[in-house]
Amino acid sequence: MSEPTKTKWRIAGEEVVSCNCSWGCPCQFNALPTTGQCEATGAWQINEGYFGNTRLDGVRFAAVVWWPGPIHEGNGVWCTIIDERATTDQREALTALEGGRNGGTYWEIFASVCPNRIGPLVAPITFNVDREKRHSTVRIEGIVESDVEPIKNPATGEEHRARIALPNGFEYKEAEMGNTVHCRVAAGDKLTFELKNTYAQLNAFDWSN
Repeated sequence: MSEPTKTKWRIAGEEVVSCNCSWGCPCQFNALPTTGQCEATGAWQINEGYFGNTRLDGVRFAAVVWWPGPIHEGNGVWCTIIDERATTDQREALTALEGGRNGGTYWEIFASVCPNRIGPLVAPITFNVDREKRHSTVRIEGIVESDVEPIKNPATGEEHRARIALPNGFEYKEAEMGNTVHCRVAAGDKLTFELKNTYAQLNAFDWSN
């Protein structure tokens, strides 16, 4: 039996992720998460993209995720939120991508370690990001409220700049490190949590199959 034909796609833009790990996030170095489990939220602004004949330029989406242990051990819970301004075709494209069946390392990996799927939900997403300044705000009414600022020196209060470079990374090649000043997430059961002064990354992404 032949394998189903995969739709050609590519999305590129800005990503901001906040999680419950300490600054630096051990998971980025193949180490165990700070608290033993993982809870995180991410937001994406697609600056340029397509899924087959559907253009995805300007579309925003987000995710709330939770794992009972290290991500690679699986059994995670994942909820995608798509901006309400996305068209029906764009929503269907993002839903198809997150399933991982159309290829692309990022989606394939997270589909394999997140078998428990909720949604996708549709809601207005406000996403402002300045990667150079390590600032971002994410607002998804009733679901996510998150603020990221630069890490600050505890002795002087001066901004501290650090980056993680992953030359062979499947999610990003280089990310600015930030501080999740405060993040409140309410997406039901495992996906309800608060973060304060924890890890944040701000990076460009460019994924395709």
